[in-house]
Amino acid sequence: MYAFFDQLIGDINNVMYSYVLIIMLLAVGVYFTIRTKFVQFRMLGESIRLTTEKSDNKKAVSPFQALMVSTASRVGTGNIVGVANAIAIGGYGAVFWMWVIALIGGASAFIESTLAQIYKKRDENGGSYGGPAYYIQGGLKQRWLGVIFAIALIATYAIGFNMLCSFNLVSSLSEYSFYGDPLTSKVPLICGAILAVLVGFCVLGGGKRIVKVAGVLVPIMGVTYILMALVVMVLNFKMLPEVFRNIFVSAFDFKAIFGGFAGSALMHGIKRGLYSNEAGVGSAPNAAASADVTHPVKQGLVQMLSVFIDTLLICTATAMMCLSGGLVPNETLAGAPFVQTALSVNFGSFGFYFVTVALLLFAFTTLIGNLFYCESCLNYLAKRTLRKWEMRVFYVIACILVFLGAQMEFGMVWNLSDVIMGFMAIINLPVIVLLGKPAIRSLDDYVKQRKAGKNPVFQAKNIGLKDTTDFWQD
Repeated sequence: MYAFFDQLIGDINNVMYSYVLIIMLLAVGVYFTIRTKFVQFRMLGESIRLTTEKSDNKKAVSPFQALMVSTASRVGTGNIVGVANAIAIGGYGAVFWMWVIALIGGASAFIESTLAQIYKKRDENGGSYGGPAYYIQGGLKQRWLGVIFAIALIATYAIGFNMLCSFNLVSSLSEYSFYGDPLTSKVPLICGAILAVLVGFCVLGGGKRIVKVAGVLVPIMGVTYILMALVVMVLNFKMLPEVFRNIFVSAFDFKAIFGGFAGSALMHGIKRGLYSNEAGVGSAPNAAASADVTHPVKQGLVQMLSVFIDTLLICTATAMMCLSGGLVPNETLAGAPFVQTALSVNFGSFGFYFVTVALLLFAFTTLIGNLFYCESCLNYLAKRTLRKWEMRVFYVIACILVFLGAQMEFGMVWNLSDVIMGFMAIINLPVIVLLGKPAIRSLDDYVKQRKAGKNPVFQAKNIGLKDTTDFWQD
């Protein structure tokens, strides 16, 4: 039965990414890149400036805190294990296609997070919440579709991504002698239990604790990881021209791409790029909606920056660590062992320890960031009537799934995560195309106010928005 299910998930995965999502992701990304006049490039400086903007409401979530929650979810074990896996199986060219997905996806990320701000709802404490389920209901007037999306998100993050995250962390320990025989090792049981307990302690404190933990850990782990990659690149600077040459040459090896698309650099680059930066998937808008800003575009620009932090910085850091040391990509090194082996070339056993610690921090912040999204969608399904004990039951179940993920097999856990994430994207991408006009008009309004020397303040009537919203009214 397990073998049949494994094969079925693998087949769905190949069809979804070979024929459906590749077209949707690129088409929507290019469409919004053109419609927003290349917002991800021309307003990059503005997005960086906005991360330092403070909220007047000290109890509200700041733009930076919302950025850190979404980055906590984006920047995870996929940035290490996923990238290494893509390179090991798809070759050097997978790195190039991850870059393309990030650059194009920045526009999609801007639109979805701006929409989340436009249609966000007011909570009982004066703060805000929202996300794709809410802009589907508010903009399209289709709650049933919002319900389907919310269920898909919970399945993706509480089941698929969190189980995968736990698995990736445990897999990094397989190279240590204490792991023993993979068939009889108790390490997955012990580590899965410890990780589940740690996550439970954090998330049972509620969404505010999640925001605070992410705000501290994400910057520390991200900066440290990038610095390590820079050290590796400096130590191997003579290899860099060859590395970049191989990345670009392999990316356009069309004979290899179309001769075996399922294993090509193009497909693996797109899959890992989407898994890593989540642009257009509909996850980050759940965090974006919680930010207290004077204009929806502000948070759209900030969340757009998260895509670049994730892929152009963190994923590239992993790629340089793997490739600068001279290791040739091959499937036998797929996953964490690729990065560990590459770092051990320069740093010996320290390289193994560093990757393990990095994975621990990445896994932990990803797990708690993912559950922040789930909390938002559970509240949507229950129409904000969830009681504390009901949320606690969900968190306990989520922690059990974290434990079970540590016991799963490599191919099954990756394919399952890819498939359920794909369904989220298939729902969200057409929705943001249908609802894109208010976000684009908001961008024009923001630019106009900035040119006039103002701190942009948004009112729904200024863009002709007739939908009733909790915010942005007179």
